Amino acid sequence: MAARPNFVFILADDFGYADLGCYGGRSPCSPVLDRMAREGVRFTDGYANSALCSPSRFALITGRYQYRFRGAAEEPLTERTRDRLDVGLPAEHPTLPSLLRAAGYATALCGKWHLGYPPRFGPRKSGYDEFFGSLSGAVDYFTHCNPAGRHDLYDGDREVACTGYLTDLITARACDFVRRMGERKAPFFLSVHYTAPHWPWETRDDAAVSAGIHGRIQHTDGGSVALYQTMIRHMDEGIGLLFDALERTGANANTLVVFTSDNGGERFSDTWPLVGTKMDLLEGGIRVPMIARWPGRIPPGGVTDQVAILMDWLPTMLAAADVPGSPTHPPDGRDVAPVLVNPAATFRRDLFWRLKFRDQRAMRSGTWKYLALQGDEFLFDLARDPRERANRARAEPGALAEMKQRFETWEATMPPIPADAVVSHAYTRAEVAAPSSSG
Repeated sequence: MAARPNFVFILADDFGYADLGCYGGRSPCSPVLDRMAREGVRFTDGYANSALCSPSRFALITGRYQYRFRGAAEEPLTERTRDRLDVGLPAEHPTLPSLLRAAGYATALCGKWHLGYPPRFGPRKSGYDEFFGSLSGAVDYFTHCNPAGRHDLYDGDREVACTGYLTDLITARACDFVRRMGERKAPFFLSVHYTAPHWPWETRDDAAVSAGIHGRIQHTDGGSVALYQTMIRHMDEGIGLLFDALERTGANANTLVVFTSDNGGERFSDTWPLVGTKMDLLEGGIRVPMIARWPGRIPPGGVTDQVAILMDWLPTMLAAADVPGSPTHPPDGRDVAPVLVNPAATFRRDLFWRLKFRDQRAMRSGTWKYLALQGDEFLFDLARDPRERANRARAEPGALAEMKQRFETWEATMPPIPADAVVSHAYTRAEVAAPSSSG
């Protein structure tokens, strides 16, 4: 009987569509991830479930639209929700790690959680045997404190004080987990959720700047493209060490590794040829790099235009492990395994998004994109207009009406956005590029 596959899911934070060389990036800051794309399959039309952090993470871990969860209505979860009993991932809800753990997998999360605070919520309550990382959305890379000044670094359920650059600490713990699983010969699921290259923009060289700041995040402004790309390079180096660990333990050929991001990029990101950024349902806010590598199964050098999304990876990995899903909580995602082995084996599907911020709605169906923004409606043909500059709503009224109706039919199956859901003040000042209404 063949050994059950291992899974490593690597999630970057606020990563632009073209921040990698293999997606046309501006600098050679990602040699390891570029090699991963050459050795596996690269999605040209991969999406995050949301244009910001925590809602996407609800979808990723459950395989379901985040709108099903009260906690995902916060855009995003912040320190103000710490004492809320309804704002987080319910411990009883099946997740990708909990379903795999029940089937005999060892599970670990190294990095960012951002799905609710203890004592009611936490990684070890939702399927992870081990956890090392931060609970909130952003922490200083050296003091490991969140914007409120609260120290936020945990080993399991215990707060720990560690010295070092957070990206490197996450990498070291992930590599240690792989090494220990190699010794045990146990199948494993490892989530490596980097905070990089999320603000605050700090590289390894900023340790002296970060010292003595009384626990609060610095670099609230500033930063630069060069600094941001250095943060990507630090993460890329860590991913190289993780691949080395898989090779040394003999797990490489039987491990599916996925790399993607929780949403589109911020001010220093490269999203070309897309427009829009985080907090924005234009393509630049939701379309992200997505790469899968499995030397034992996925042929090298593949490129697919299959429309895929974060919540697809739960059904895909469960199917690969021959582990049944939850009959009471069926996924909204789709198994994309056929595309991994044959990039041309694409299938048609519809995807939907909504945000309270700026009253945004979006739908992707084939090459058509429906977008509603603060009462204005747009229709784009992404095959001809990936930059979403030519609004086809007047020229194609039938297509607009059909997509709008399908969006409304889908939305009726989801809970409404709660009236008390809050958009964080940290994001309401975001500069979001509005599409043209001409065309």
